[in-house]
This record gives sequence, structure tokens and C-alpha cells, in this order.
Amino acid sequence: MGLYDKELSERKKCILKAIVEAHIECGEPVGSKSIMQCKQISCSSATIRNEMAELEELGYLEQPHTSSGRIPSELGYRFYVDSLIKNYASTAHDITEINNLLKVKLTELDQILTLASKVASNLTNYTGMAMKPKSFLVSITRFETIFIDSNNFIIVLLTSSGMVKSKYIRTNETVSSEVIAHLAEVLNNYLLGLSADKISLPIIMQLENDMQEYSFLITQTIKCIYDVMNELDGGELKFSGVNRLLQYPEYSEKEQLSELMAAFENKEEIIDLVSEKQGDDINVVIGSESSVKVMNQSAMVYKTIKKGGKILGVIGVIGPRRMDYAKVLITLETLSENISNLLDDNKLLGKGEEHGKNSE
Repeated sequence: MGLYDKELSERKKCILKAIVEAHIECGEPVGSKSIMQCKQISCSSATIRNEMAELEELGYLEQPHTSSGRIPSELGYRFYVDSLIKNYASTAHDITEINNLLKVKLTELDQILTLASKVASNLTNYTGMAMKPKSFLVSITRFETIFIDSNNFIIVLLTSSGMVKSKYIRTNETVSSEVIAHLAEVLNNYLLGLSADKISLPIIMQLENDMQEYSFLITQTIKCIYDVMNELDGGELKFSGVNRLLQYPEYSEKEQLSELMAAFENKEEIIDLVSEKQGDDINVVIGSESSVKVMNQSAMVYKTIKKGGKILGVIGVIGPRRMDYAKVLITLETLSENISNLLDDNKLLGKGEEHGKNSE
């Protein structure tokens, strides 16, 4: 907040806040006459216009060519959100509604996150999301190989989560059963306990060196190992209320909406974004702050759900940049608190882990 404090007087902050909230409500450029109706602002229309012009020069407001009014820029929204995060408060009605919706006793974490996504969408009127982020924690605790013939073998991987995965590998060059057994020995010597991001190029070169003339096996084998780790670590993303975006003029252009729907469908970019930006507080990503290019006109707000220091999932909403941040922030905060309480009451963490072990 130091930057804002230096640049903005209290009057400018008050005017900027009023413009953001007016634009959130109406979706149209905001003029000085509208701001004069705000009870907290007691100055002339000319003074407001001058302040709005200065806010535009500072980068907090933008002026569309077709209107004399202003709309908030990304910096303006960021100021508004950062101010809100320190001060947002819930209403008794919101808390009661969320408590009632989450009162049902569920038996799996997936169900809780999916329900929370639907509740967030219903309460905010934006698209809700529930996600299991990439954890980058899965490692291999044991490698085994099964020789089939001189061109085919199977690699078996026992993961740190207790799951057993197998991958079929076909080689163009002939190999013996002794070579395939030695491959398992080399993998166990160098890769046990390493997550995907820890398998470095020097380690791969050492594997190739130990396999000598059969070093060609390492490239195929490492690819299979990465595939298994990505499959288990790759995250999962579900959306609720996607059709709610259709009511906002920001998504009226067919091409832009189609691109956003494609990002929802492919999911990988959004999973990467959320997995990279996780914290204990609520995360707010506005417009071009997102690495997902098609979300330039959108904002994403999400909250990480943790238990015992372990990340269990993420809940959030996606909507236009002018979303009602105050409503979204408290909805997600209250939902996350209720999920934590529900996990404590039902001890769902243990059940979820057991389910994961047996699913294979």
C-alpha cells in the first residue's frame, strides 16, 4: 500500500473507490455527476473532474473514446482489491447461507470442493472453480522392469503416494533381459525419492553413462517417468456456472468468449497459473496479470485450502475485471473456513488418501 499512499490523497482514494464500485454495478463509464451522488464525497463537479483527470494520468483510470466518463484500469482495480483485502467483512446472511449449504456430511474431498465451487458461483453470480493444484511432490520409491522380448519391456513404478504404475516400452534396438534388469538397478540408484523437478540434466547424463552402449534406453524411460509423475501431479480443475458469464457485456464478442471457453476446456494454463501462485491469503489475478492471455478482460480470485500444512485444493471464481470483489472475497474466505471445519469434523483427509491408494 506504500505506493498508493504516496501517489493518492484521501480524496483521490475516495473518488477512485466510488468509480470502481459504480462501474462494477452498471458496467458503463462513470462521470463526475454520478460521483457527486456519493455521500462520502463533498466537493464540486469541477473538482471531481480534475481529480479524475489526475487519476487517469497516474494510470488508475481509463477513458473510452466514445464517452466522457472513466472506467477503472487494471491498476485501479488492483488498488481497490488491495484496499479491500485488509477490510472486507461478511454479513450474517452470507454466513448463514454458506453454513446451510455445506452442512451436508460428505465423504470425499472432491465432493466438498465441487460443492464449494457451485456455492461460490451461486452466491457471486460468476463462474466457480474447484481445483486440485499441481503439487510437484510425487516421487518414485521403487523401480522394477519386466523383460518381454528383445524389443519390448515394461517398467513398473511404485510412487510415494502408494500407487503402482506401469508403462510399456518398445525399443528399435535389441536388448537382453540382463540389460533391462541393469536398467532397473541404475534407476533405483539415482532416482529414488526425487520429484520431477529434481531430475536434472546432470542426473540424466549419469544414467546414460552407467548404461554405456544402451544409453538410448534412458530417453524413453525418463519420458515414461515424467508421464507418470505429471499424471499424478498434474492437477484437476472443474468449473461451475460457466453460462453465467454470458450475462456480462465483456463476453458479448463471440470470438473472445470462444477463446475463454477453450481455456476452460484445456485447463492446463489455468492449472499452471494457480499452482504457481499459491499462498495462505486469497489470491486475486486481474486482467493481464494472468499468464492466460485470453483472460485479459477477466479476473480470477481463489483461495487455497490447507490442512496440516498440506495443500488439499483450491476454490475460486472467474468473472469480468469489474467483478464485485467485496462479495467474492468474503464468500471465498467463509467457504474456506467452513471447508476446514468440515474436514476436521469428518476427518476426510485420511479417507481421501485411502481412496486414492485403492483407486488403482
